[in-house]
Amino acid sequence: MTNSRQNYRKNLDLKGFMFIGGAEHEMHVQNLSITGMLVSIDTSLSVHDVHDVFLLLKQSSLVDIFIEKLNLAGEAEVVRVDMDGQHILIGLEFKQISYDADNFLYKRKAYRKSMAAPGQALIAKNVYEFMTRNVSVEGLMVRIPEYVAVQEGMFIEFKFDKLHLQGEAKIIWFEHDDNEGTLLGLEYQHMEKGDIKGIPEFYHRGA
Repeated sequence: MTNSRQNYRKNLDLKGFMFIGGAEHEMHVQNLSITGMLVSIDTSLSVHDVHDVFLLLKQSSLVDIFIEKLNLAGEAEVVRVDMDGQHILIGLEFKQISYDADNFLYKRKAYRKSMAAPGQALIAKNVYEFMTRNVSVEGLMVRIPEYVAVQEGMFIEFKFDKLHLQGEAKIIWFEHDDNEGTLLGLEYQHMEKGDIKGIPEFYHRGA
């Protein structure tokens, strides 16, 4: 019984969503283990075969996934791609996964993708450098490596080059950590959700 428990895969028939190539695809879970799963997606206008999948994965083999019935959301790595008729089989290995999607998605809020990238914020006429912690189509969480006096409801300006975002955001919550840093939960203002590329929505379908 050396690896029998570790390699055990349970056959399932669950639906979920995969974000790949800038678009969400409905996926069907074929089987599941503690380290990954095998899923299938239907061929579409943008994804015809295995070659198309590999083209979409050229920059990164990581994809975002969401399975509401399992309260599971996060990132997985594509480790295998095969064809089965009109279906594309994709083997996934879990990387950054939350098993509490109800809280992870904040009930009716959008999926937040873990992402560490630099940006700038203009707060009370002062410019601060920040690093993002996570990003969604509705807002982002950032950390400024110094103490900043802020208030909930305050409006700030920000610039985030990785997603080509800039504009105004509202501080929904804040926290000063033990390392004299300032954590900010920000909500976009006057921005269209469609302007944000590369981040899945994965809204809580049951809400």
